[in-house]
Amino acid sequence: MQKVSIICVGKLKEKFYADAVAEYTKRLGRFCKLEIVELAEERLPEDPSPAQIGAALAKEAEAIRGKLPPSAYVIAMCVEGKTRSSEELARLMADSASRGDSHLVFLIGGSFGLHPSVKELAAVKLSMSPMTFPHHLARVMLLEQIYRAYQINAGSKYHK
Repeated sequence: MQKVSIICVGKLKEKFYADAVAEYTKRLGRFCKLEIVELAEERLPEDPSPAQIGAALAKEAEAIRGKLPPSAYVIAMCVEGKTRSSEELARLMADSASRGDSHLVFLIGGSFGLHPSVKELAAVKLSMSPMTFPHHLARVMLLEQIYRAYQINAGSKYHK
């Protein structure tokens, strides 16, 4: 069974997000071994300077790198990434499994995204949309799309 990790910056505080994450975690249990790693988001002042943002992203990147398994297939969620359909994500995940990648890792940054050094570690840069979403909602959306990808690959009617 493939292992899927989601390494995310920021902790879920809202119950409705936590409930949605719990639901998709339960659903994904039959397809993969899911692990969600929450890392602390660096605190910034109300109106941070670009230098303060850069320093915070660098600290978060260090924490992310500390949690990355050495042989994982890494997918960074970032606005400049490529948008893909659900079917394309399913194909990407199936191709990864057929190559023998036993561990997929998705990275979700905090409010200011991911440091460029972390994005460079990724085999794939993936964007959900050119629109901006709260990073907590992005986690729920990503979990749903991972679940949908497994359903597509299993030939289920869920996707229809």
